[in-house]
Amino acid sequence: MPRESLERLREALARLPTASRADLRAEWLRLYRTEAPARLGRELLIAAIAYRLQEEALGGLRPELHRRLRNIAEQAGRGGKLDLAAAPRLKPGTRLLREWQGRTHQVLVSDDGFVWQQARYRSLSQIARAITGTSWSGPVFFGLKPRPPSNMRSGHGCADAAR
Repeated sequence: MPRESLERLREALARLPTASRADLRAEWLRLYRTEAPARLGRELLIAAIAYRLQEEALGGLRPELHRRLRNIAEQAGRGGKLDLAAAPRLKPGTRLLREWQGRTHQVLVSDDGFVWQQARYRSLSQIARAITGTSWSGPVFFGLKPRPPSNMRSGHGCADAAR
């Protein structure tokens, strides 16, 4: 990031605590392209604006973190128990092995996804589905996450029958 851009970001962040509520709401409108919620407190307004300024300047969350946060929000919305256990971070070059129906499958972690049988995949779940022919959580299938209790699994695409 160029030094002048970083300096502009610092200046914008430094102005937030002393900005008027009207100025903060105008900045929210500029950044989010919608009106700020009427009941949003000043501190949260400042924090959200600061986050968006940094996101624009430095980049946002990685797609896998977006998906994880979306899943957590959906779980919370349903009132279910939240699964907040962190999935292990896989480094490029890592090899995952999984035996399935007498065959050993090897997956290579790459910078932008996974390689299995010389084909590229964006997710382990795509590979697990290709191997088993059923819907699976890739991290569960490859042993990176524990299996959910049977009463939490959906009835469709039941993977237990394929075992």
